[in-house]
Amino acid sequence: MTWKRISAASPRGKKQPLRMVTFAAAAAALVAGLTVAAAGGASAAPAAVAAPAAAGAAQAPTPCTAGTTVQTKDGPVCGLTANSITSYLDIPYAAPPVGKLRWEPPQPHSPWTTTFQATKAAAECPGVFGTGTSENCLNLKIEVPAGAKPGDNLPVMYEIHGGGFLGTALTNDGDNLVRSGKVVYVYVNYRLGILGFLADKALGPHSGDYGLQDQQAGLRWVQQNIARFGGNPGNVTIFGESAGGASTCDQVASPTAKGLFQKAISVSGFYNYQDNIVWSKADCKSTYFTEAQAQKAGAQFAKKVGCGTVTNVAACLRSVPAATLVKDGGQVYDPTAGGTIGPIVNGTTLTMSPAKAFATGHVNHVKLISDVGRDEFNGGVYANSPPYVVVADTPAQYQQLVQEQFGREAPAVERLYPLSQYQSPYTAYRTIMADSASVCPMLQTNQELSKYIPVYVDINTDADNPAGENLTLPLGAQHSGTNGLVHFPPSKLDPNQAALQNQLLAEWTYFAHTGNPSAPHTPAWALYSGGQHPVMLLQPADTSQTTPAAFIAAQHNCAFWNQVTHY
Repeated sequence: MTWKRISAASPRGKKQPLRMVTFAAAAAALVAGLTVAAAGGASAAPAAVAAPAAAGAAQAPTPCTAGTTVQTKDGPVCGLTANSITSYLDIPYAAPPVGKLRWEPPQPHSPWTTTFQATKAAAECPGVFGTGTSENCLNLKIEVPAGAKPGDNLPVMYEIHGGGFLGTALTNDGDNLVRSGKVVYVYVNYRLGILGFLADKALGPHSGDYGLQDQQAGLRWVQQNIARFGGNPGNVTIFGESAGGASTCDQVASPTAKGLFQKAISVSGFYNYQDNIVWSKADCKSTYFTEAQAQKAGAQFAKKVGCGTVTNVAACLRSVPAATLVKDGGQVYDPTAGGTIGPIVNGTTLTMSPAKAFATGHVNHVKLISDVGRDEFNGGVYANSPPYVVVADTPAQYQQLVQEQFGREAPAVERLYPLSQYQSPYTAYRTIMADSASVCPMLQTNQELSKYIPVYVDINTDADNPAGENLTLPLGAQHSGTNGLVHFPPSKLDPNQAALQNQLLAEWTYFAHTGNPSAPHTPAWALYSGGQHPVMLLQPADTSQTTPAAFIAAQHNCAFWNQVTHY
């Protein structure tokens, strides 16, 4: 199995990462009493407390660049400067969620006095895919313009990665954003899958949603510390793709996220189906599991791992090795295999599904950009894995999948999307699912949300995006393509794609600065409101333009889909 490391949850096919990175284990433990001079130039504090021990092999960290030391609320950190950017790769924002802290809300990290050398790639949180994983994974990567200092008040762009809530789609290179828009970039790791979202009565009331709580803990760390790096804690934009796009919707809807950010960008956050054959239902449009439903699944999972009949179920669960928990929890292609593996309505972090919050105005009053790909489907899974059929390689599979997804409406769907109009069953099914599960729900959901907060809407129509997943398949303008292009190395783009990347970088960073994506030298982009509800159609070669939502809805059969689909 080959996993792509830059785009959203995408477990199949031969894929080329945007950035070839060897994911070393996270930074080694630092020796108590290490002088700050070795890490960046200042003298060591008396009665030194060791810098935090990070996950991974015990080897000397890379020495920091002189002059990069910053005093955080927990202790001093230093980083690396290269190519006009200073990076801090693995700053802990919470205590390691291990032992008794497994399945607990994130807790404060113990302070330290010796300088922590944040110079090694951080460990990813354990999931069904990923490398260099460790439960000691609650860390941030920060990138700032070299020389940034307190008082600069730079906007903060805080990325929440994708990966279907089951793994890490590693999109943690903020160089393009920092260079083009003079912003502070922050990337957060958060607990995943069964370790991040299990709910069980034994874990106490309102269990679950620990991954969302981690994202919020990282935002609170930003509130307390980012000014020392040159950032403005009062001007924070959260963004993410796929599960990160869904997480963005969750945070807009979460009462416990109030005041932690001012703007949000959700990329490809509409990807679940009526019959969720790939991922847990946890996107921007779906009705989430209730606390009671999640606890029932949790009790079944406890039984599955041998903890169902013991006196202290919580202690038993916390004693099970992480690898066993991940193996026995829900999986890609089999999301209900064990316990809840994505966000739920736990009664505190989320009091209702984001879709309901968006429809009723129970949201944080922030500004939002909402994006999908015109042709996206399956949340980035593009090949069958026997016995699982999730794409239509044959006419029989097309009919099978349409019947599974739409039941009695299947004949009407086949009449709207007859195989005779498509080059292959693959593209026919792709188009059905893009229209029904991504494009139309995104337009409708944001029309409701726009009554309560400012919303801008775009659809990526760029079918030749080199940041795509498997470019040998007819994927069209695919899942998470917008975020992929934002991160893509500019030197590898042709002039047409470079024009779109420059547009996106200008729009996103101008939005971070001002709350308005209509940056100079980009197409005018009005709010998704009024009679037309304009949608920005993202296209290469400086040809992007806005189009009324009604035109797009007609092209994608939204009148039909809005009547027959229920998520």
